Amino acid sequence: MADFRVKRKMMRQDRHAGRETPERHEHSKNAENPFIAAPNVFETDPTAPRHVFRHWRLRWPGSPSPATVMAMIYESFCGGIFETNCYLIQAPEGWILFDAPDGACDWLVSRGVDLNLLLLTHGHFDHIPDVAKIKRRFGCQIGCHPQTAPMISDPEFFRGFGFELEIEPVEPDFFIEETPARKFLGLEMQVLEVPGHCPGSLCFFSRKDRLLIGGDVLFAGGVGRWDLPGGDADLLFDGIRKKIFPLGDNVTVLPGHGPPAKIGTERQTNPFIR
Repeated sequence: MADFRVKRKMMRQDRHAGRETPERHEHSKNAENPFIAAPNVFETDPTAPRHVFRHWRLRWPGSPSPATVMAMIYESFCGGIFETNCYLIQAPEGWILFDAPDGACDWLVSRGVDLNLLLLTHGHFDHIPDVAKIKRRFGCQIGCHPQTAPMISDPEFFRGFGFELEIEPVEPDFFIEETPARKFLGLEMQVLEVPGHCPGSLCFFSRKDRLLIGGDVLFAGGVGRWDLPGGDADLLFDGIRKKIFPLGDNVTVLPGHGPPAKIGTERQTNPFIR
């Protein structure tokens, strides 16, 4: 496994205004991202440190950066040392936040948002640090897949896989599983279960707005890594081809890391799934 340099970066609001550097593997548009995988990222090294999650997506050198296309009015925040995206949407009956990276709670407070609902795409550590803090601050409900529940409620869950990580435990209020239509605060979305990067990974699709909140499944020029505990490359690629691609080429994907992507562009050019 490649060596990784770790340095703490200030949390910042991300409007996806930049461009990625094509010569390097990255998981965001920041050309100085400290979590850059060398080409031997898939090699197994039993002596490699296991106390951090390394980079969270894989990007092929030379992949084009897609244009940003707005389908629904949303705001995004990029937080934590893994530069994880979360997305804020105003539904007919209140505010919904998708995922809760480090700094998300303070960002919501600074925006003057009274959050009503927190939905989780999956339970990897970079997407859940502020879940308990948000629950305590806003008293909002938390929805996730049943397989995500122990990742946010059991403080020893990640230690069981050799990761020296600590979370403040919190219980979900309700579970979400794959369904063709479900309303969240009056916003109708199709829920797709696409494991392979993480068990219980969910994607939330607004058919009316042609917008997919995709977690760490599909990225601009990349896919979620599959060599973490519970990962499965076959499940991941099969789910992308059979569930994500059929949504339509004009659908915009809001991923867990990096800029938005178009399904049509990824179907034609993404080197992992062409």
